[in-house]
Amino acid sequence: MTKNTSIPFKEHLAILKQLIRWTIFIFPVAAVIGSVVAFFLWLLNTAIHFRFDHAWLLFLLPLAGLLIHFIYQWAGRSAEKGNNLIMEEIHEEGGGIPKRMAPIILLTTIITHLFGGSAGREGTAVQIGGSIAAMFGKWFKLTGPDLSIILIAGIAAGFGAVFGTPVTGAIFAMEVLTIGKIQYNALIPALIAAVVGDVTVGAWHITHVHYHIDAIPHSSDFLTGFFHFDALLLGKVIIASAVFGLSSFLFAGMVHEIKGACLKLFKFKWMIPVFGGLIIIGLTLFIGKPDYLSLGVDAEYPGAITIPSAFHVGGSDTWSWLWKTIYTTLTIGTGFKGGEVTPLFYIGATLGNTLSGLLNAPVSLFAALGFIAVFAGATNTPLACTFMGIELFGGEYALLFAVACFTAYVFSGHSGVYSSQLITIPKISDKYYSAETSLTEASKRRGYLYQKFKKYRLPSRKLKD
Repeated sequence: MTKNTSIPFKEHLAILKQLIRWTIFIFPVAAVIGSVVAFFLWLLNTAIHFRFDHAWLLFLLPLAGLLIHFIYQWAGRSAEKGNNLIMEEIHEEGGGIPKRMAPIILLTTIITHLFGGSAGREGTAVQIGGSIAAMFGKWFKLTGPDLSIILIAGIAAGFGAVFGTPVTGAIFAMEVLTIGKIQYNALIPALIAAVVGDVTVGAWHITHVHYHIDAIPHSSDFLTGFFHFDALLLGKVIIASAVFGLSSFLFAGMVHEIKGACLKLFKFKWMIPVFGGLIIIGLTLFIGKPDYLSLGVDAEYPGAITIPSAFHVGGSDTWSWLWKTIYTTLTIGTGFKGGEVTPLFYIGATLGNTLSGLLNAPVSLFAALGFIAVFAGATNTPLACTFMGIELFGGEYALLFAVACFTAYVFSGHSGVYSSQLITIPKISDKYYSAETSLTEASKRRGYLYQKFKKYRLPSRKLKD
C-alpha cells in the first residue's frame, strides 16, 4: 500500500524539478530574445518611416536585393534557409543553427523594408529566437529532446514578442512544426518564453497596433433565438473562410513557383533579386501608389490602404488583397528577407473587407476573420490563429474565429509557406495523401499531377483540331 502511494509523489516531484529547471533556463533566453526583438521593431519602424520621407529609396531596391544576396553568400551560408533550418533542427538534430543567423536576418530585413520590399517581420523574430535559443542551448550543453524544447521556446519568445500575443506565440511554436500534431512536451517552456519575451518588449516601451471589431447588431430570426447565434452570419463566415483558405493556397503556391521559375530563368543567382526589385518598381509606377510596399501597417499618406484601414467601410480596394499577394510573393520569392505573416494579415484583412461587401456582412468582423484565417491557412496553424483572434480582438467572437481558421486550414490543402513542415496526419483521409511526409513532397506531387494533366489534355486538343 505504501509502495503504490509513493509513485505519484515521485512523479510530481520529478515534474516540479523539470519546471524549475526549465524556468531557470528559459528566463534569460526569452529576456534576451525579447530585448533583441524590441530593438528590431524600433529599427524597423525607423526604417519604414525614413522611406516614407524619402520615396526615391524604392528605386534602389534592386541594389538592396543584390546586397542581401551577397551578404548571405559571404556570411549567411546555411542561415539562408531561415525558419526552415530551425524547424529541421527541431525535427532532427543536425548541423546546428549558426549564431550569425540573428544579426544577418535582422540586417537584411531592415534593408528590405528600407527600400520598399513587401515582407513581414515574424520570420526575423522567429530566426532571432531560434538562433539565440540555439546559442544558449550550447552553453547549457543541451542535446536531443531538450535542445528541441529550447528551440521551440525560442520560436515562442520571438513570435509572442513581435506581435504582442504570448498565448498565440506559445501555441504557434508547438503547432507549426508538424501538420496534425502539437509538440505538447514543450508546453510550459514555450508559454514561459512567450510571456517573458512579450513582457520584455513592453519593458522597452515598444507598443503594438490595436485593432477593434465594431459592435454587430444581432439578428432576431427563429434560428438565432433557438440556437443562440446568428445562423445566417455563420453561413457567410464559412463561405468567406473557404475563400480565405484558397487565398492561402494561392500565396504559398506563388512563392514556391516564383522561386522555382527564377532559378530556371537566371543562370546567375545574383540576378534574381535585381529582377524582383525591378518588377516591384514597375508595378508601383503602374499602379500609381505605394500602398503595397513594406508591412502595410502604417499609412504613408492620408487615405492609404493599410491593415487598420481595412477594418472600415471603403478602407480597401476590391483587389488590394491580390496586389499585396503579388508584391509579397515577388519580394520573398526573389530573395528579399523578412517573413510572410504581416503581409498575410494585410491580404486577409483586405480580402475580408471585399467579401463583406459581396456577402452583406460586417466589415470589421470579416476583416478580422480574414486577418487570422489567411494566416492560419498559409502556416497550417488553426489553433494558434484562433487564439490570436481572441488576444487581438477579444473573446466575443471566439466561435467565429475558430470556424474561420479551421475552415481556411482545410481549404488551403497540403500547402504552406514553411516547406519543412512535416505531415503527420493529412488533412484528407485518403491513401494518396497519406503518402506525403512533408510539404516539400506535397508540392512536388502537385507538380507531377500538373504534368500528367497537361499530357492528358494535349492529345484531346489535337483531336478537336
